[in-house]
Amino acid sequence: MATRTSSFHRHAIDHFEPQGTDDDPHAQRRMRGQLEQIDYTAFASNKEVIGAVLGFADSQKFQRMAVAAAMARAQWVKEALALSETISPSHEQISRLGRLRQAYEELAEAYEAMRRMVERGYLPYRAPAA
Repeated sequence: MATRTSSFHRHAIDHFEPQGTDDDPHAQRRMRGQLEQIDYTAFASNKEVIGAVLGFADSQKFQRMAVAAAMARAQWVKEALALSETISPSHEQISRLGRLRQAYEELAEAYEAMRRMVERGYLPYRAPAA
């Protein structure tokens, strides 16, 4: 299932949720504890792996990602405007437009992914020195 937020796609992960299979409060508490342990394992794994691969985030890294996405968006729209002056754009021109859109979408998604990594505590953020 995808939820659209502005122009970004977020994919929700389906978790199995049994409906009223066990009314025993002890079993429910045990299940919640097991699920919390699973969630913590996923958190710790993400934090370890992402931190090892990316190191940390800072305002310069976010700015570079934002500029790259903005440039890709501008190139995509510039190409679309140029094509709007053509009566019958070629297959090659349309393919190029699609590649430019895909580049923009990928860069925008990567920016959002890095932001989520910071938000969730997977990636440490270093604030600029005052």
